[in-house]
Amino acid sequence: MRSKFKGPVVQRRDQVDGSTTDQRLLDSRGDSGWLHTDPWRVMRIQAEFVEGFGALAELGPAIAVFGSARTPVDHPSYAAAEELGRRLAEAGFAVITGGGPGAMEAANKGASEAGGVSVGLGIELPFETGLNDWSDVGINFRYFFARKTMFVKYSQGFAVLPGGVGTLDELFEAMTLVQTRKVTSFPIVLIGTDYWRGLVDWLRDTVAAEGKIAVEDLDMLTLTDDLDEVVALMQAARDADAGEASER
Repeated sequence: MRSKFKGPVVQRRDQVDGSTTDQRLLDSRGDSGWLHTDPWRVMRIQAEFVEGFGALAELGPAIAVFGSARTPVDHPSYAAAEELGRRLAEAGFAVITGGGPGAMEAANKGASEAGGVSVGLGIELPFETGLNDWSDVGINFRYFFARKTMFVKYSQGFAVLPGGVGTLDELFEAMTLVQTRKVTSFPIVLIGTDYWRGLVDWLRDTVAAEGKIAVEDLDMLTLTDDLDEVVALMQAARDADAGEASER
């Protein structure tokens, strides 16, 4: 059955429309009617922030886990994501994903089955149909920027599994926030040395070599296959945050 989520609303069968809310917001082509409707969109955007803040305000320490929605169930990355979700939950973290299938589903599953808080932050897309079944707390967003705010505000670190364009977008946004000091004590861990090494080499040998970033900027990234190391880094960041809070 054909279905689609638009924020908290589900459309099915012939009620499924052919565009997304983000698309209509950003598309300025055509007549000038959008000039009179954009101010009202602010109310919908505000509502998304209110819903997100209300649902996650008491979440506690959490880690965002990113990875491809196209990861098959029998792929090693799926198993790694599921195990990571379990270990993070056992270490006292909530696990936040994009709420989709693949690696996101696996991380949510691992956290949920371990008795942890498993959060899915979905997004309206024309080719996905809502949150995976392991998202015990789920919010569907219309706007990418509102959703991204929730990831950053309520996560103490990013664990990044192999993924595509969406995963790269999330990775580089996290790097930008750390580089510009918009966030502090925010570990970014790339899981899968074979998959990510080429990207890290390019950042060092091309981007940093040409002076587009500082070599020290690469220190914000940890590249590993060791899930124990991932959890230890997240715990260290949590402990550092707790120590700074007690001194204030």
